[in-house]
Amino acid sequence: MTRVIVVDDDYDSVRTLSTLLEIKGVSVEGKGYDGKEAVELYKDLRPDAVLLDMMMPEYDGKYAIKNLKKEDKDVKIVVLTAYKQNYEFEENEVAAVFDKPYKISEVIEAISK
Repeated sequence: MTRVIVVDDDYDSVRTLSTLLEIKGVSVEGKGYDGKEAVELYKDLRPDAVLLDMMMPEYDGKYAIKNLKKEDKDVKIVVLTAYKQNYEFEENEVAAVFDKPYKISEVIEAISK
């Protein structure tokens, strides 16, 4: 079973995505609400993938990506954002980027690769 953490500053988004993932057989090991929590959860849980929003107060997605990559250069990060056009990513920095709203089947495919 694929293990993930879900990080977004919107509590409803975290809850909804987590429920959908669990229904589809993905184990949600942790939930966070900013980039700092993403890094802490990853260090503690070592999931298969991190599902990450970009625009969050104080510790955003860029903070999380930078520090996750310091912790593990091979960490699989899947970005879920409403502001895809505002971000550029280095090659191999993230596994996939999805605009909100996204199709849960595409997200599951990205984390399962």
